[in-house]
Amino acid sequence: MIKIWSMKKENAGVDKKKPKVSAGQIRVQKDLNELDLPKTMKIRFPNELDLLNFELDISPDEGFYAGGTFKFSFAVNGNYPHDAPSVKCLQKIYHPNIQADGKICLNILREDWKPVLTLNSVMVGLQYLLLEPNADDPLNKEAAEDLRSSRRNFENNVYKSVRGGSINGVQYDNVMTK
Repeated sequence: MIKIWSMKKENAGVDKKKPKVSAGQIRVQKDLNELDLPKTMKIRFPNELDLLNFELDISPDEGFYAGGTFKFSFAVNGNYPHDAPSVKCLQKIYHPNIQADGKICLNILREDWKPVLTLNSVMVGLQYLLLEPNADDPLNKEAAEDLRSSRRNFENNVYKSVRGGSINGVQYDNVMTK
């Protein structure tokens, strides 16, 4: 992995053609260095020179989504930590807090974001959404109503959807790894 601290020292040199390292890049490097991910999470860098864009796989070992692997993309802008990272689910899944287009309803990615929060906070929040979906703050209103009205029916629909099934005419991605 590229080290921002060494990049900053290099940028202090005479060569003015090298790009400046932003405060956001330095903070991302710090956040990534302090990560202590559980075995249910794995981080990947499609371009190992680009720390601001990466992917996170979450493989819950309990709850409705156990046995699946869920991929999220992170895009961090240069104004981080003042701006929250942009996070998107890369698969179509049946979840009250995740839309078919990948938008995620997680309060710390919106109104509750504060610069003291870290990338780890967001990752833990995503894992928690997979363990305990929140029907009270939905993006997918159909899944939320399903969860509110019948946990058993919701569980059956999740089971079907994570295996690539269709629910009410919507085809979902097979995310099962076990």
